[in-house]
Formats: sequence, C-alpha cells, structure tokens
Amino acid sequence: MSDSQTDNVKTTQPKILVLGATGGTGRLIVAQALARGYEVTMLVRAPDKASDLKGAKLVVSDARDERALREALKGQDVVISALGTPASPFREVTALSQMTRTLVNAMKAEHVARLISITGIGAGDSVGHGGFLFDNVIFPLLLRKVYADKNRQEAIVRDSGLDWVLVRPSVLNDKPGGHTIRALTDLSGFHGGTISRADVASFVLDQVRDDTWLKRSPLITW
Repeated sequence: MSDSQTDNVKTTQPKILVLGATGGTGRLIVAQALARGYEVTMLVRAPDKASDLKGAKLVVSDARDERALREALKGQDVVISALGTPASPFREVTALSQMTRTLVNAMKAEHVARLISITGIGAGDSVGHGGFLFDNVIFPLLLRKVYADKNRQEAIVRDSGLDWVLVRPSVLNDKPGGHTIRALTDLSGFHGGTISRADVASFVLDQVRDDTWLKRSPLITW
C-alpha cells in the first residue's frame, strides 16, 4: 500500500454501550474508553450521577426497559456490562439476571454481537477461591444471594449465542492502575487476591478488540 493510500485509510474506533456506568468500576471504564478514543454511550437511571463524565452520550433509562435498550444499542459495536447490586443478606436477588436477559434479547434484536460482562470472584467455579475472610465471612453472610443471581446472569450470557467474555475480578480496591494483571482459568492453588477497579477497567476494555478470552471466564487479579 502506498503512502497516499495509507493516508486515506480511516481507523474506525469502536462504539461502546456501557451499563452500570455510574458505579465505581463503570466510571473508570467510561473514562478510559474515552481516553482511548472510543465512542461511548452510557445508559443510566440517574443522570446527575454521570454529570462529570464528559464526552460520553447519555441515555436515561432503566436497563430492564428493552425498548430503551434497543434504542441505545442502535449502531453500537460492543456492550460492556458493569451492572452491580448491593449486598442482600436476607432478600432474594434477581435484578442482575433480569437485566442481563433483557440485554441479551435487545442485543440479538439489534444485531450487536459482542458482550463483555463483569461478575466477580465467587461466581461459577471461582467460588471458594476468595481467601479465608471472603469465603467464610463476607460471602456466606452478605453475598450468597447476590452470587446466586450472578450465577444465573453468567448462565444467560453463556447460553446467549453472543460473542461474550465474562470477567471475574478478585476483591476490588481503589488503588491506582498499571499493575501486572493475571488472568486465570485454572484456579487450583489460588486463594485470595485483589485488584484495582482501574486495572479491571483496563482489562475489560482490552477485550473490545482482543479475542483471547472470547467465550471464556477469566478471573483477574494482581
């Protein structure tokens, strides 16, 4: 290819819809995606919580509204789900699986194929690998019902027929990013671990264009 032809080639940046964009990790995903030059749309319920995330398109709606999701999905290349839910020691949790089922249906209807979804350590076969305190105190007392729904959420993603990646961060912290990230599927001998939200955001965004972990569920940690 000649220099003149090269000059005429345009690099198309991916268009990304982010759900859970006002959460601790979601905000970093939006900021880092914008820094990479991606076109970002955020679907949020409370626009005031996103007022400082300049440069992203804002769609105000609930992630359980399939009509609004379909409208937000038009023209998108990738969906990143950073949806979360509070700890719920006593009440059953269904929001994550409900929103994910609605999202999958909307993505299929709008022909958007790629879904990167964050769950967490304790989901699927990562249960029992969070370290003594997490596995024996935090998980059974506070998160058991949340993770039952995360398991349903993961099953919906796996059965979706989409091009998916399920990202399971170890215990989150708010330290700066830039550390070496380990992505694991063989968890034998692994117990505990922590990772910053900034590094989770970086890893998630790497999956937008990288097929290394396609249709896999890596646990990520330092």
